[in-house]
Amino acid sequence: MKSHRHNAIKDLLVKTSVTNQDELRRKLAGKGIHVTQATLSRDIRELKLMKGPGGYALPNGAEHEENDFPMLQDVLQNFGLEVRQAQNLLVVLTTTGGAQPVAAGMDYEEWDEVVGTIAGDNTVLIICADARRAEILKTRIEAYIA
Repeated sequence: MKSHRHNAIKDLLVKTSVTNQDELRRKLAGKGIHVTQATLSRDIRELKLMKGPGGYALPNGAEHEENDFPMLQDVLQNFGLEVRQAQNLLVVLTTTGGAQPVAAGMDYEEWDEVVGTIAGDNTVLIICADARRAEILKTRIEAYIA
């Protein structure tokens, strides 16, 4: 959700002029993204937006900048131990404390196969729409863990 919102903000700033937070909030709402002022302030800070005479602007090169979030492949290689499938559910076993980064990485990627994740300390439950998508995702995760 956050990465989707950040991408929407970047897209708006590339395509239109935004002079203040309320205008940005209204334009996001027009895209179906409803945020509080506090969330928008955090997003502005995280995206390192600059405010000039023409309104908000992205830092130079930020339109194509990669996020600082660790790549899921790296997270799975560091923490992932095994993945098991039970119909449309996947269980990823991780090292102690590794479930949160793995689940966060899965959520960040916003893959079509993933409906949602739940993380414990060393186990991540990944809910997929159906068994076929779970199998596809299992194969992808196994390639990262191997």
